[in-house]
Amino acid sequence: MEYNISDKMRSLKPSAIREIFKSLSDPTIISFAAGNPAPESFPTEAMAKISADIFSNEATTALQYGITEGYPALREDIKARLKNKFGIGRDFDNTIVVTGGQQGIELACKVLCNEGDTVLVENPSFIGALNAFRSNGVNTVGVPLEDDGINIEALEAAIKANPKAKLLYLIPTFQNPAGITTCETKRRAVYEIAKKNGLIILEDNPYGELRFAGEEIPTIKSFDEDGIVIYCSSFSKILSAGMRVGYICAPDGIVQKMVVAKQVEDVHTNVFFQMLCHRFITDYDLDEHIEGIRALYRKKCNLMLSTLDEELGGTIKFTRPEGGLFVWCTLPKGVDLSDYVKRALANKVAVVPGTAFNADTEAPSDSFRITYATPSEEQIVEGIKALKRSL
Repeated sequence: MEYNISDKMRSLKPSAIREIFKSLSDPTIISFAAGNPAPESFPTEAMAKISADIFSNEATTALQYGITEGYPALREDIKARLKNKFGIGRDFDNTIVVTGGQQGIELACKVLCNEGDTVLVENPSFIGALNAFRSNGVNTVGVPLEDDGINIEALEAAIKANPKAKLLYLIPTFQNPAGITTCETKRRAVYEIAKKNGLIILEDNPYGELRFAGEEIPTIKSFDEDGIVIYCSSFSKILSAGMRVGYICAPDGIVQKMVVAKQVEDVHTNVFFQMLCHRFITDYDLDEHIEGIRALYRKKCNLMLSTLDEELGGTIKFTRPEGGLFVWCTLPKGVDLSDYVKRALANKVAVVPGTAFNADTEAPSDSFRITYATPSEEQIVEGIKALKRSL
């Protein structure tokens, strides 16, 4: 039988990263492709103790339906942490728990955009967000990234050229895939531009607590006196990616519509994992735990960068992140990206081609993304050597 797939889904392609995962069943392949946190960053012993206590004393709550807005105690934890650490949250804001940051991104688009509208994004940008926008029938228009963040002149030109733009999607801190961080001057400029043009900013910040070098920079949401910023983050990179617990802080009028949209999608986020997050925050020192993750990534990132310098310095360009999970590499002119990615896989190392992160699905790329989070130190060294052999 021939199936008539909907217009919204017909042109949507599977995630290049998830497709690459299928090739990683071979244990000899070193994966620089995944966006996964390091397994050793998971607080497994603490979670085992908390889980046992929850099922001994609060099993009914953990296993029953919950409210769409999220487990009340965790929502209060999130509100307090956002206010105390990041200066986020005004009287007009509200906070809800979502099923991973991915759902928060999708709900923002669903609530604010009609089919045919435009979302402006950094180019390159997070593939999960791009597909969330496309699945809602929204056009994605890329704005070039520079070493210190989005190109301001190009942003203003894109707004002028796309009067149907409703959202500006940004990952200002340790951007995925490029690993760069937008400077404070540009963050403030972006806020003023969005305010002037009636744009809502969707600030995605899943990596913000993973800074292991440099100085902290205020979030865009911390500037928000006008109710134009939706802030999205999660516990995926600081506790567990598999729990799928994220959160949104946004003006209440937007949040209330997100709640309705979420009721249609999944009713509520997993209650047990929300309780687990709350209890970890209550019973343990979350900041101390995060500091351990920062130390882990600092060591791994420094090893990857020093090995890149030694093996490929002067041959390929690559970013030098101060946190997060990713390094963005650019091939020399004349090297075919698709061929190179295949050769790398033949040499037992997997990377993600830059084409996966383009706002325009037909646009070329000469870059690729790698991560230092999941490979071992030995794999980082051997994987970079394999990238050199492939080149």
